[in-house]
Amino acid sequence: MTKNIFIASAEPYTGKSVIAFGMVNMLLAKTQKVGYFKPIIAQEDPAKKEQHIEAILDYFSLPINYADTYAFTRQQVLHQSEAENTGEMINTIISKYKKLEENYDFTVIEGSDFLGEGIAFEFESNAQIAKNLGAPVIMVVSGKDKTASQLVNTATTIYRNFLMRDVQVLGVVANMVALDDTEKIREALSKQLPAGTMITIIPLESGLQSPTMKEITHALNAKVLFGEELMVNQVDHFITGAMMLPNFLRHIKENVLIVTPGDRGDIIIGSLQANLSANYPKVAGIVLSAGTLPDEPMLRLIEGLQTVIPIISVEMGTFETTKAIGAIHSKITIDNRKKIELAIDVFEKYVDVQVLDDKIITFKYEGITPHMFQYQLMKWAKSQKKHIVLPEGNDERVLKAVEKLISQEIVEITLLGDPLEIGTTIKRLGLTLDINAIHIHNPADSDHYDDYVETLYELRKTKNVNMEMARDMMTDVSYYGTMMVYKGHADGMVSGAVHTTQHTIRPALQFVKTKKGVSVVSSIFFMCLPERVAIFGDCAVNPNPTAQQLAEIAISSAESSARFGIEPRIAMLSYSSGSSGEGEDVERVREATAIVKERRPDLKIEGPIQYDAAVDPLVGKQKMPGSEVAGRASVLIFPDLNTGNNTYKAVQRETGALAIGPMLQGLNKPINDLSRGCTVDDIFNTVVITAIQCQDN
Repeated sequence: MTKNIFIASAEPYTGKSVIAFGMVNMLLAKTQKVGYFKPIIAQEDPAKKEQHIEAILDYFSLPINYADTYAFTRQQVLHQSEAENTGEMINTIISKYKKLEENYDFTVIEGSDFLGEGIAFEFESNAQIAKNLGAPVIMVVSGKDKTASQLVNTATTIYRNFLMRDVQVLGVVANMVALDDTEKIREALSKQLPAGTMITIIPLESGLQSPTMKEITHALNAKVLFGEELMVNQVDHFITGAMMLPNFLRHIKENVLIVTPGDRGDIIIGSLQANLSANYPKVAGIVLSAGTLPDEPMLRLIEGLQTVIPIISVEMGTFETTKAIGAIHSKITIDNRKKIELAIDVFEKYVDVQVLDDKIITFKYEGITPHMFQYQLMKWAKSQKKHIVLPEGNDERVLKAVEKLISQEIVEITLLGDPLEIGTTIKRLGLTLDINAIHIHNPADSDHYDDYVETLYELRKTKNVNMEMARDMMTDVSYYGTMMVYKGHADGMVSGAVHTTQHTIRPALQFVKTKKGVSVVSSIFFMCLPERVAIFGDCAVNPNPTAQQLAEIAISSAESSARFGIEPRIAMLSYSSGSSGEGEDVERVREATAIVKERRPDLKIEGPIQYDAAVDPLVGKQKMPGSEVAGRASVLIFPDLNTGNNTYKAVQRETGALAIGPMLQGLNKPINDLSRGCTVDDIFNTVVITAIQCQDN
């Protein structure tokens, strides 16, 4: 079951606010804890609140601070795009949304309004946000001023655009449709959209489209002369009072707004009398144009009437005034509860609530985006703070990463090295890292040195390690750091920025050792590709694994995948797919696949399979029809180190993907290796995943 839903459009004035009000009302009938979030708002004045958000919070009495309901204004988002900070924008939205989500059983998310410049970018932003929040989409399109075929074409195009971006669409709402076109549109959409897509057709409801006198007054920057208490009057039509009174009276319709110059006393009095007459429809109000006002006797007459309709004055001429009124788009605001109730009634009348409820219950989000994954890593790491030792304490990259880790309060850190040298380097780099906020140990001078030497000797004396050798080995930062983890003085270790992989993991293999039932230590990379996160293994440790070792690597990688929130679908990679190829290398992969199926029948696995068939849905369907993994693999197991290491680096460089890792699997306690070409972010991310591994221990 999903915990959120994203209401989206791709054009302005679709009436998606009707769906927002209806959704919140529907959900409050099932649970008290319903949240509301609009990532990007059009409101630019920080002193004012966005009217739609204000109305939602007020009408339903949602206990949410206004500032928590949005992340950015539209102008801020356009500025972020110009500065190419889209990734930071998405991270901020995820962070703000997740804080809100924690307090609610279900959250209604509403997309932006498509008002002004940058509409193409706006659609892309909405699609990215929906995907990164793991939210299925209810798509709203407008039928106003469109033929049936135009509406259907618009709906199917937008639907395909969402699907191209891997955004899952629960349903399509065609709103403000001409009554005569409803069945024609429903039939056409049913044929063109995938089976199971919820299709809702909502006819044009004039009560939702018509502005109030208050909205018109605000839009025209008008001055209220009379009838301020009746500014909620709804305006369904407007006419110009420029003809003789008898002809003018023939044009009065229900809830009409009359635009006339202020010196047309006959039109003004005629309108007031028509409003009082049982033989004429209700008049919504009068706009006096061109800055002209009635003469003093006329004003005195109006003031003396017991019933007065709203009369407002504008500086614009009559033509400009009528043009401006015609361009007004009515909004559902906090002071118009009648319109809010009408919106909810329209939703309940035309939306099949039971079908929508079933779709919400049965929906399962597939995949995880890089931004979601990184946010989740940080959240997991912070949930249970762990102690990580970094042996390469004087490396500049390590110190910069530690600054970030400490400032964000993710882990406790011990650095190995000379305290004076480390302190000097921190000052030279201008870091804000407080040396008192971390632990620094120089192995040979440490209080634990003798104890660690004794422990190492006892553990390795059967391997011809004497006391003198143990003393020498314990001055090595890799041995000292690993012993800290072994003894429980640190929870995990990350090294390799300066040292080789063998130098980093040799001590761990000697006395930390592998978990029960595991005979091989292996590694995985979390490959944060542009649209998803995949796991690559083993790309760092085992040069030429046997079939048995490949099977163990696959099982360990699947377990790591599940632990980090990625559903494991294992592809055992080779240069052929299925039974098409022969040769020793293919047979080894085939045998490894069979071992995994025997040992772990619960895992979804396919092999041998080629890379394209593993990750491309079309190729996967063609080469291995009916496979649960082909085209959808999330865990890719390479047949040897040469293939794996080169592939992960090629993917990383050519796609710009972030590669987090390697993360070692199979050890009793977390020890992780870095590449000597690692960046500050690589060190930061590896420490974070190591901290999460420590939580399992």
